[in-house]
Amino acid sequence: MAFEYTPPKYAQVIAELQRRIESGEYQPGSLLPSEHQLSAEFGTARPTVVRALRELRQAGWVDTQQGKGSFVRGRPALTGVGAERRGQAELDRDESREAGELVSASKAPAPARIAALLNVKPGAELVSRRRLVRRDGEASEVVTWWLPAELAEQAGLGGSEPVRGGIRSLLARTAGVRIDHVVEQVTARRADPHEVKLLGISRSAPVLALYVSARDASGVPVLALDVAMAGDLHELEDAYPVG
Repeated sequence: MAFEYTPPKYAQVIAELQRRIESGEYQPGSLLPSEHQLSAEFGTARPTVVRALRELRQAGWVDTQQGKGSFVRGRPALTGVGAERRGQAELDRDESREAGELVSASKAPAPARIAALLNVKPGAELVSRRRLVRRDGEASEVVTWWLPAELAEQAGLGGSEPVRGGIRSLLARTAGVRIDHVVEQVTARRADPHEVKLLGISRSAPVLALYVSARDASGVPVLALDVAMAGDLHELEDAYPVG
């Protein structure tokens, strides 16, 4: 006897919203109907709609702005690939949920590479926030945020409290700053002295370094970070269309 499969309600909502976006009914940049409106239209509870929108946001179909709603981004270039870029993962890292500790949070002169990413003079005073991340009990990477002192003060990043919900969300809530896109650079280099100590590696050991410039919609740098990863614990993989 054959049984007919019916997808769960949230999956039905996702499929219909994707169809409307692909057909052009919902244009890129347009505001989706509210959660209340979608709940009424699909005859389902609000948590079901919330879950559908969350799945669409994580897959890159929509972008949600607190207090405004969900905006259409369009069909992702690689639907189904699913893995978010490392820079985005760092912007959304919830420090309160991950193993690790804050090493320092203080004003420091901008290294040349960070200065170039932020379009400031080398040595300009910035707030540096450095954190050691652990995975499976091992020191895995050193993440250092660099941002203007005024912005750090607005966001309350001078203390030792973990950033809950990610720095991208924090800046939007506290300073009204919206990060639109990032520019990533990856290189292999020798570890700095503080990285040698924190990661427990030899002075001659290489690290895989990720540099990220987070920018607003007009392309102006908001903040930068560098992630120093122990070379024997990490590899980077990417996927992209070839047209």
